[in-house]
Amino acid sequence: MKMSEIEQLEADLKRRIDGADSEAALEKVRVEALGKKGSVSELLKGLGKMSPDERKVMGPALNGLKDRLNDGIAARRQTLKAQELERRLATETVDVTLPVQESALALGRIHPVSQVIDELTAIFADMGFAVAEGPHIEDDFHNFTALNIPADHPARAEMDTFYFPAKEDGTRRLLRTHTSPVQIRTMVHHEPPIRIIAPGRVYRSDYDQTHTPMFHQVEGLVIDEKAHLGHLKWVLQEFLKAFFEVDDVKMRFRASHFPFTEPSMEVDINCDRSGREIRIGEGDDWLEILGCGMVHPNVLRACKLDPERYQGFAWGMGIDRIAMLKYGLPDLRAFFSGDLRWLRHYGFATLDMPSLAGGLSR
Repeated sequence: MKMSEIEQLEADLKRRIDGADSEAALEKVRVEALGKKGSVSELLKGLGKMSPDERKVMGPALNGLKDRLNDGIAARRQTLKAQELERRLATETVDVTLPVQESALALGRIHPVSQVIDELTAIFADMGFAVAEGPHIEDDFHNFTALNIPADHPARAEMDTFYFPAKEDGTRRLLRTHTSPVQIRTMVHHEPPIRIIAPGRVYRSDYDQTHTPMFHQVEGLVIDEKAHLGHLKWVLQEFLKAFFEVDDVKMRFRASHFPFTEPSMEVDINCDRSGREIRIGEGDDWLEILGCGMVHPNVLRACKLDPERYQGFAWGMGIDRIAMLKYGLPDLRAFFSGDLRWLRHYGFATLDMPSLAGGLSR
């Protein structure tokens, strides 16, 4: 190739580079000139077939051409980028008179169940209770046997409990039906005195307006050498006043039966149903709120505690149910629907942590 032909090729390529109106068009020119099979690359491959004298002339000429083309392409690319930025700045405007969009932190909401668990924790922590947790997948001993629940008790039936397939030895694991196994594990692994609450998810085969297959419970347990029903009444009364944020609440204890407590009682609180909502701590109506009792001696024995030395009391209530009562939520199924509209309406601000000093439900 003659020098005049190289000069003509360079002029043609520079004209195409300067005429490229987009980065895609510029890239196409680069590939056609400097790509693996580009025109300049093919000329550079031919240097090996030239004589030494020809290479002395053509080598610097072709390499110089390659460098100048690279420089020209880079310069044109920068120009195209600057033009694109100017175009975007001219078309993408911001209306500063529009209201500022709320941040994710401001839009986010705490689920009512999480809110109520935080409220429970704040109240009972002020009374000296610790929070205990346990596994959701349990065995028969912790979920039934240690709680003095007989082998033929209806709670063990397939229609009420979610069982896993049987193991080779015939035993079956299950989804815990209450948070009472946490009490058992606490008594097995910790020496009295014990003062805990056990909030968490539980599972039962049920589904309607006030029941779901997965729901939330909180249970409380006190074990020491002197605990009695008077202590239980005081703890429940102080909790109910703090939780429903009322000055006073009347309680009615009714005899009941639970395998794990003796004596066993159900607790009602006074309320007013005359309006469109239930008002706690007012009126002459009664509302069942929880179950409780003194820990059965058989439960203490199952946990290797001497019932002649230790005694205690326990109680349990549905977190979802007391959330519905306090915040006027009509349908339990909506708790687990995943509907953001529902959560934005009934949810709580993310940074408003409940406290007894600052108020539970600000």
